[in-house]
Amino acid sequence: MENTNTTLLSEVADYYSQKLAKYGETPLGVDWNGAEGQTLRFSQLSRIIQDEDEQSSIIDLGCGYGALLEYLNSKYSIASYLGVDVSKDMVAAAQKCFHAIANARFILGTEPDSTSDFGFASGIFNVRLGCSDDEWLNYLETTLDVLDRTSRRGFAFNCLTSYSDEDKKRDYLYYADPCMLFDLCKVRYSPQVALLHDYGLYEFTLLVRKA
Repeated sequence: MENTNTTLLSEVADYYSQKLAKYGETPLGVDWNGAEGQTLRFSQLSRIIQDEDEQSSIIDLGCGYGALLEYLNSKYSIASYLGVDVSKDMVAAAQKCFHAIANARFILGTEPDSTSDFGFASGIFNVRLGCSDDEWLNYLETTLDVLDRTSRRGFAFNCLTSYSDEDKKRDYLYYADPCMLFDLCKVRYSPQVALLHDYGLYEFTLLVRKA
């Protein structure tokens, strides 16, 4: 399955590199509709960070051009940040945008090279292109294992929801079952899991807190 994941992520990297080339370091450049929706997603994901979690270390899996770093720095005191992305163009853009931030670094790859307090994955499970549901779900679960393995205090991720209106769905996107993933996270990772499905977008966020 590693070879399958490598192939599909190569296709996804090309997809996002093309978006970046067309729209630049903007929400459209990472395939979001606009800044308002992007900020709303970040606010849901960051609920994993609580008041006592100041000076936390962060891993951002699928970091794009680093927009989450900018958001987190505006709200929290972050000890360190590692952004990981499969698109070399995204990594280059992030390094250019945030070169002045000493406690942030960006690497090309599918997995972090270190551990952190909290892991994030925003939007990386949406664009499946030509993959089957089974192939993409395998990739999703493998990636959640990575987030769990590399985060000490918890992780957060979002997905498009299977409860989306049928006429709004697109065949190159993946619509996950929030109930199934909630159960998977409760059973496999932690008894402390929150499902957020009430913020007005065709998606959901899962927060997995570790004891």
